[in-house]
Amino acid sequence: MRRKLAAGNWKMNGLRAALSELQALNDAAPDGVEMLICPPATLLAAAREQAGSLSLGGQDCHSAETGAHTGDISAEMLKDAGASYVILGHSERRADHGETNEIVVEKTKAAWRAGLTAIVCIGETLADREAGQTLDVIGTQLAGSLPEGANGDNTVIAYEPVWAIGTGHIPAMEQITEVHDFIRAALVARLGETDAAAIRLLYGGSVKPDNAAEIFRVSNVDGALVGGASLKASDFAPIAKALESA
Repeated sequence: MRRKLAAGNWKMNGLRAALSELQALNDAAPDGVEMLICPPATLLAAAREQAGSLSLGGQDCHSAETGAHTGDISAEMLKDAGASYVILGHSERRADHGETNEIVVEKTKAAWRAGLTAIVCIGETLADREAGQTLDVIGTQLAGSLPEGANGDNTVIAYEPVWAIGTGHIPAMEQITEVHDFIRAALVARLGETDAAAIRLLYGGSVKPDNAAEIFRVSNVDGALVGGASLKASDFAPIAKALESA
């Protein structure tokens, strides 16, 4: 059985006062769901002191362990600060920082090297979907961003249609089903049934308390990567509870 995962990506939001939300999340956390918070790197070490049962993660890492990379953070530094996960290849990194599949695969190797579980993000743009290229784009990103050796312990895949992130729009449930089933089949073809079946697949893109239950009923959806709704326990906890009930 794949353990359900509710992952919160705080992005570039949050000062130290925001860490009070962690206690509220601990109080509301359902037993059957792993809850993960990925705060800004500035809060990660402080969050470790208040995390309780929550898992913690980083939002990106450099592929090198050390070096002359001003402003970057290595996977080892994230691990040392208290992280057990790291988000890689998010569409905002791909768009804003020009990250390619080749860069993401090297960062994923670095995460594994440091003992972190990599949450590898893939997703199509609106232009891709309107051109009927969604599965081609997803297949290319998955193949190009995932190193050899992926398994349920070191890897989570997050499908985030770029056009749904932060917009309030989500794909039809049939569209989410199509993509998640496609990803699972692609993993089986590459890794074999056992390893592929152990890798959790998350959906991300405008997940809210009022649509979470419907999304979590979709086949091969093992959880969510949540953006804005993860900033407040009053929004994120109901999403996790919906996941537990799915």
